[in-house]
Amino acid sequence: MAGSGGQKENNLETPLLQNDHTTKEVNFRVKGMKCASCAGSIESVVSKIEGVESVSVSPLQGRAVVRYRPDLTNVDTIKESITGLKYGVDIDSSSQEIATCRLRIKGMACTSCSESVENAVRLVQGVKKATVGLALEEAKIHFDPSQTNPTCLIEAIEDAGFGADLISSGLDINKIYLILGGITNSLEEYTFIESVLEGIEGVSTVEVDPTCQRVTVCYDPDITGPRSVIQCLQEASKQGTISFDVKLDTPSKRGEVERYAETRSYRNQFLLSCLFSIPVFIFSMVLPMAGSAGEWLGIKVKNNLTVGMILRWGLCTPVQFIIGWRFYVGSYHALRRGSSNMDVLVALGTNAAYFYSVYIALKTAMSPNFEGEDFFETSAMLISFILLGKYLESAAKGKTSDALSKLTELAPETAFLLNLDSDGNVVSEAEISTQLLQRNDVIKIVPGAKVPVDGVVLKGQSHVNESMLTGESRPIAKRPGDKVIGGTVNENGCIFVKATHVGSETALSQIVQLVEAAQLSRAPVQKLADRISRFFVPTVGVAAFLTFLGWFIAGVIHLYPKHWILKGMDEFELALQFSISVLVVACPCALGLATPTAVMVATGKGASQGVLIKGGHALEKAHKVKAIIFDKTGTLTVGKPSVVQTKIFSKITLLEMCDFAAAAEANSEHPLSRAIVDYAKALHQQYGLSNNDFSTLETKDFEVHTGAGVSTKIGTRSVLVGNKKLMHLFHIPIQHEIEEFVSDAEQLARTCVLVAIDGKICGAFAISDPLKPEAGLVVSFLKEMGILSIMVTGDNWATAHAIAREVGIEMVFAEIDPAGKAAKIKELQKKGMSVAMVGDGINDSPALAAADVGLAIGAGTDVAIEAADIVLMRSNLGDVITAIDLSRKTLDRIRLNYVWALGYNILGVPVAAGVLFPFTGVRLPPWLAGACMAASSVSVVCSSLLLQMYKKPFHVEEAAVVPETSDEGQSPV
Repeated sequence: MAGSGGQKENNLETPLLQNDHTTKEVNFRVKGMKCASCAGSIESVVSKIEGVESVSVSPLQGRAVVRYRPDLTNVDTIKESITGLKYGVDIDSSSQEIATCRLRIKGMACTSCSESVENAVRLVQGVKKATVGLALEEAKIHFDPSQTNPTCLIEAIEDAGFGADLISSGLDINKIYLILGGITNSLEEYTFIESVLEGIEGVSTVEVDPTCQRVTVCYDPDITGPRSVIQCLQEASKQGTISFDVKLDTPSKRGEVERYAETRSYRNQFLLSCLFSIPVFIFSMVLPMAGSAGEWLGIKVKNNLTVGMILRWGLCTPVQFIIGWRFYVGSYHALRRGSSNMDVLVALGTNAAYFYSVYIALKTAMSPNFEGEDFFETSAMLISFILLGKYLESAAKGKTSDALSKLTELAPETAFLLNLDSDGNVVSEAEISTQLLQRNDVIKIVPGAKVPVDGVVLKGQSHVNESMLTGESRPIAKRPGDKVIGGTVNENGCIFVKATHVGSETALSQIVQLVEAAQLSRAPVQKLADRISRFFVPTVGVAAFLTFLGWFIAGVIHLYPKHWILKGMDEFELALQFSISVLVVACPCALGLATPTAVMVATGKGASQGVLIKGGHALEKAHKVKAIIFDKTGTLTVGKPSVVQTKIFSKITLLEMCDFAAAAEANSEHPLSRAIVDYAKALHQQYGLSNNDFSTLETKDFEVHTGAGVSTKIGTRSVLVGNKKLMHLFHIPIQHEIEEFVSDAEQLARTCVLVAIDGKICGAFAISDPLKPEAGLVVSFLKEMGILSIMVTGDNWATAHAIAREVGIEMVFAEIDPAGKAAKIKELQKKGMSVAMVGDGINDSPALAAADVGLAIGAGTDVAIEAADIVLMRSNLGDVITAIDLSRKTLDRIRLNYVWALGYNILGVPVAAGVLFPFTGVRLPPWLAGACMAASSVSVVCSSLLLQMYKKPFHVEEAAVVPETSDEGQSPV
């Protein structure tokens, strides 16, 4: 038994049992290779390293490609082996795999703390980028997984004196965490569990952590999922000799739980501190002024040591060293890493007051003639007020993420999973956790229930309210084949939905991830606070020391009258009081919270109103915008063009022309192409023909001519479908009758698409894309805001000017391709204008990236548009105004926060130093200075919370516009 127990203990010394047979590839740039012999030497040496599976070296390109197993070796070992052969080696950064992880950071008090965490993480080998959010208390780290991992990062943060927990890693999309129960931590149990998991089809890697009784499983979502993995383990537990329990670990709400626990901890510490501080306050300030009621405090125990002094000493000591221990720990870690923070100021101030009071107490006990005044109440009350401030600050900071919490709560906790037979009939139904849903599951959504995941309707009809995600006030009709979004509400009918996106893949999860990333990012305006914080605490320390010297020396050489010294004090004590007040009144916390709390509230509030702002950088840039460039199709217009008029210019029939045009345009994704195809389908349906007859026509040599149209061959005939530019490109003559038709259509803001067959124009389509009802009002509102509106489109000049006149835009650039849009933006930027681009996020991506602020409008469920700085989930142009107005309000709030943060210090430090004392007798006692310090942080956070009351400046009632259609020319057939 002893031997077996010893073996068990030894095996559990390894914190992680891992089964990872995956390989990775790394590219090296090798300098000094001259021939094939050099390449052979490198291949020979590297291939001998355990874990290296293949080596390929090219002396001509100076590169080496190595495939290796990361569980057996790493990049550094391979690099050192090549360096040992006297070759220069660099890792090709383009081949490096970069992973990301999010960590929750504990113990940060001010900007200095967040900088310390960043510096500690950046020193870890393999870390590429680290961002730490003070208000969010999180860190996002980009690192090379072949050189480091989240465990090493956490160790580095803990070594710097802060706590850290893993929130998520970059591979969490297809990773689940399982909690084991009912096991005895034996190697046999873990080996059995590991073997069961490895045998599940679709499971790629398994990691078992015996210390936490947790299993991490990576899987292929197309093959398996959380529910299948848990079911396999449960069946193995029932059938095997080893019995255990298993459940899914969902750490998504861990942050809220920890934040609540932190707030509760500050509250409990404050109440405990009050238990000692209030009696100290009563004994030192209340009873001595109560006449005979406080005379017993003056009873002398030894020499001039009184009962009151002993009581104050005894009550203050636990506050200073037990309740206030956190400040000692924070100061130690700050000084150890060569920095300083709020903890240093508090520790200096309270220790000065406490130990000077101890000195007074001891001297009065030993000297019969010495009388002195202690400051025990200063130390105790100072710590109490600081803890009160921390409690209020923590509670207020929790409110800054309310909007994000509401988003995460949109998805229901449970769903009705259906088991269907081959005929689609329901065999069984079970209510399960939404976390256990897998791709391709079929779920039932009853009237009034929320949709748990993204999916496609299989059966039933209903109306779904999508307002919480898209802002669309009217319920959307859903039929079989229609998509539904997780978090929306089913209004009436019962529908069966097949899950297509689950977990972190859903649109709602993407929105939450986008907002979380935005809240973690650092706005440029925060650089001011970062610069100030670097020398803030040392400056305050110097100011406190100079204050002490000034008052003490002035008192010793009698530069001020004796009656200035308060009763029971001497020159030294008065100077000490002033210096302690200076130390504690200056709080760097408020300065560090001024920007991130405002950004957190603003991004959360924006997300709740359909405006996703990608971080403080975008938020700050948006308020400077002086010109907005609008795309036309899908931005100023509805984005659903339709054919409203046709014209035949030859003996071909309308149906034949539509067939040729639709066959040519069927391969294009342009909105105008879809309009022609839809028109052709409708025409076929109208005359009882197959909807897809035109698609049977054989096309070849298909080519897209950007900004002009398409060309192709259908059978033996060459077909061109596009504008006049395309016709000129192929030297197709345009007759006067055609020119007249095109001109008339363009004057009506219609786009004219010409169809040429075998070198002759045979017909035309007039396509209209109705304006959004709010477009004109938005342009007018922007003008009032001092913002210039510009339209840039690939459409022709006549149509573009007709649209511009209708909405009130004076500056128009037409017939511009996507690259030209970006060039126009750069031209405006060279003139000193800050330019925003509003587009659909696909064809306009070059312009969105080139603009100072890119706004992708009408994104629907595709919220992860990389090119845009701001994503507008609805198709309402009014959200452009919301984004800019919210940016302006947020920057105003940040500036006000700086006024609060710096105002306390600019006004408080001179008052604490005694500047007003000679003239008015007003001074700031240390305990009151501590209250002011706490109030500054709370004021800043509460100021940011006022952004929760933000209301849109612009509201539009959407109206449906139905264009009239007409056909001219020959009969369809």
